[in-house]
Amino acid sequence: MVESAPRGEPRCGFVALIGAPNSGKSTLTNALVGAKVSIVTHKAQTTRGPVRGIALIGDSQVILVDTPGIFQPKRRLDRAMAQAAWERAGDADLVAVVIDAHRDREALEPIFEHLPDVRRPTIAILNKIDLVPKPELLRLAADISAKHLFERVFMISALNGDGVADLKAYLAEAVPLGPWLYPEDQLTDASLRRTAAEITREKLFLRLHDELPYKLTVETTDWKELNDGSVRIEQTIYVEREGHRKIVLGNKGRTIKEIGSAARAEIAEIVGAPVHLIVFVKVRERWAEDPERYREMGLDYPKR
Repeated sequence: MVESAPRGEPRCGFVALIGAPNSGKSTLTNALVGAKVSIVTHKAQTTRGPVRGIALIGDSQVILVDTPGIFQPKRRLDRAMAQAAWERAGDADLVAVVIDAHRDREALEPIFEHLPDVRRPTIAILNKIDLVPKPELLRLAADISAKHLFERVFMISALNGDGVADLKAYLAEAVPLGPWLYPEDQLTDASLRRTAAEITREKLFLRLHDELPYKLTVETTDWKELNDGSVRIEQTIYVEREGHRKIVLGNKGRTIKEIGSAARAEIAEIVGAPVHLIVFVKVRERWAEDPERYREMGLDYPKR
């Protein structure tokens, strides 16, 4: 959605959103773009590969790179996600550290320590301010400013929109002068195939519990536009164990039917056509060690 602004020289640039898991980076990306381009759940580490959302603000095209949450990696996939976040930060014109103002902030110290190595202009965004008493919020803002790591500190609620307009105005002026890189009506650079897979993964995160959502991945394996204008999509959910497959399927297939139905409705809305979604659940014990799975997620495969 293009906001009204005096005509001027075009600007275009990349803003990397980094932070701890569940700080609200994806919700903020969607709020700035004005549409859902990044999946959102209540679970930490929902985002795996970097997602680009394209926000048009006056004459500026701000390309938002929603990155995986940065945390102490334990598995190869964790390392790939953390590596992707820092690499995108290093490539951006501006780095925005999104901070959950409502939570314990110990997880931020490793991020603060590594920030000077990025060598990019950096701002801090205190998110979820509607959940924090004002005196505590002001103390946190003062503590963050005292670190002298940030050019500006913003206080927002990505969920209800408080402070987002001021942030958008700043980003519009912060990106460099230059021509737009994407068409005016494009909201993301993700392919429809990948977007469809992410939507199904979001429904899995919302429907399943405990650690199981982190032990699966989704790929769109076939996409056909049919003569009647509808789209036939095949997807595969890879899990690590037969027991996981049974949980995803549910009693008499009820769980996968519910997940598939919810995913199909949202994919159809994005595609703008009726969708026939066929979902398979397969066991691949070491899918998280397969380089091809990482390429599908938009991640580099760590060698160790």
